[in-house]
Amino acid sequence: MAKLLGYLRPFRWAIFLTLALILLQSLSQLYLPTLMADIVDQGIALGDNALILRIGVIMLGVSLFNIASAIASRYYSARVGLGYGRILRNKVFSHIQKFSLEEYNQFGAASLITRVTNDITQVEMVVLMSLRMLATAPLMMVGGIVMAVSRDANLAKLILVLMPVLGLAVGVVAYLVMPLFKAIQGKIDRLNLVLRENLTGIRVIRAFNRDEYERRRFDTANLDLTGITLFVNRLMAATMPAMTLLLNFASIAVIWFGGLRIAGGGLQVGDLMAFLQYMMQIMFSLMMVSMMFIMLPRAMASINRINAVLDTRPKIADPPEPAPFVREGSLEFRQVSFSYPGAEMPALSDISFTAGPGEVTAIIGGTGSGKSTLANLIPRFYEVAEGSILLNGVDVREMTQEDLRGKIGLVPQQALLFSGTIASNIRLGKEDATPEEVEKAAETAQADDFIAALPEGYDAPVAQGGVNFSGGQKQRLAIARALVRRPQVYIFDDSFSALDFRTDARLRQALKKDAADSILLIVAQRVTTVMDAHQIIVLENGRMAGIGTHAELMKTCEVYREIVLSQVSQEEIA
Repeated sequence: MAKLLGYLRPFRWAIFLTLALILLQSLSQLYLPTLMADIVDQGIALGDNALILRIGVIMLGVSLFNIASAIASRYYSARVGLGYGRILRNKVFSHIQKFSLEEYNQFGAASLITRVTNDITQVEMVVLMSLRMLATAPLMMVGGIVMAVSRDANLAKLILVLMPVLGLAVGVVAYLVMPLFKAIQGKIDRLNLVLRENLTGIRVIRAFNRDEYERRRFDTANLDLTGITLFVNRLMAATMPAMTLLLNFASIAVIWFGGLRIAGGGLQVGDLMAFLQYMMQIMFSLMMVSMMFIMLPRAMASINRINAVLDTRPKIADPPEPAPFVREGSLEFRQVSFSYPGAEMPALSDISFTAGPGEVTAIIGGTGSGKSTLANLIPRFYEVAEGSILLNGVDVREMTQEDLRGKIGLVPQQALLFSGTIASNIRLGKEDATPEEVEKAAETAQADDFIAALPEGYDAPVAQGGVNFSGGQKQRLAIARALVRRPQVYIFDDSFSALDFRTDARLRQALKKDAADSILLIVAQRVTTVMDAHQIIVLENGRMAGIGTHAELMKTCEVYREIVLSQVSQEEIA
């Protein structure tokens, strides 16, 4: 909580001004019943019209001042609340950006989205309401009690009896709803997860006629959220009539006992009217506090969820003293092992090889053999458990992540494109790339032919996720995005799978020419993609089953030979 409140420091002057305006607003509200009592007791009772007019003008001025103070305090409190939400969203988002894939998997994308949006909105609203209610309520309560006692100390005893009753009711409600609000945020996570999976997997869902199943799945998550939310809202809704009923009974009691005191000559009519208004102000202050106590449990649940994100230290961090920049060198794996969290068996064990500049290193193996895992270790998406990965003779853990990833051009298995244009997607690899560099990258990636056929060319729009392009077109644009930055290391993680054999061959030929000084690491399933590599690494169950050229592995590696024979006939090999 203290950590999150620290983000209010930039608004301390706005907070101070808001509190000052609220103080002035409260004082003016407390002054109005006294003026009204003077009009009744000294003006109306004595028939002094001049006094009535004079006090009436004063009341009008105080009321206008009260309105101006209220408007100004709401304006500044809104600026504080919304500005605080903006800063907190930026902080949480920036922190999430530092997460490794392990932390992303720990929370889940749907939960992180909920925490950055819904949870922060809850905290933002509480900050906004706190400035208005928690600042106003104590002033109005204390001031109302003082003014009520000044009017009639005996009647004020009624207020002292009612306040503990109201406070107890508020405490019981807060105790009941606290765990429920935490559950609500979890239900929102679940709803977002189902919705996200439905939207991203719409093709699969429709291909397998699972629309009705997904509808039922969403309805279940939606009904879970609706049910618990309705229960909480009913509980909260019941508190307001109960408090209003208590307030009305208090008013009846004040009028009853006040009437008796007026009849006995111990109290004037104006004083009773003023006392009644002060009591109403005190009760409304208590109701404001009760509303805050009802809102606070949900905010606390959200605060705990936000703190869980901010308190999570990324397992992959930059070293305090990064290694000096080295422009050229090789990529080396030294007895590297890695296990996913909770896995019974390591995904990679004792991997050692060296890939030099100007060389093509291919990685091949069966499904689940650890090919993509090996590729993800190089840019430090995950951290190695044992051994080390060296780039230019420097352990990648001794380099900053920005420096390391600046040397790498990665094309992942899933060719993800972002909404924008073709040019903007290619420039994700190099923000300041010239039009000539963009076109050259597209040409090498064999994407220039279909881009030229589009009416807008490189300014052609790209829909979210690149859904307006085919799989092969998306892969070529993703390859162009990596090529435009001219990195030292290219990692193609099964990035040619959607390409036809002719485009695949032309692309690899163009890469040999345009990336002659770089290290090329190609993860592939197709033998034809890797046959011409300088060295081929064969993985089986996370271990190296062989390393060498195609010809060497055909003689020495049974696993490789089985893969080749499963894809290529004996006649084609010969």
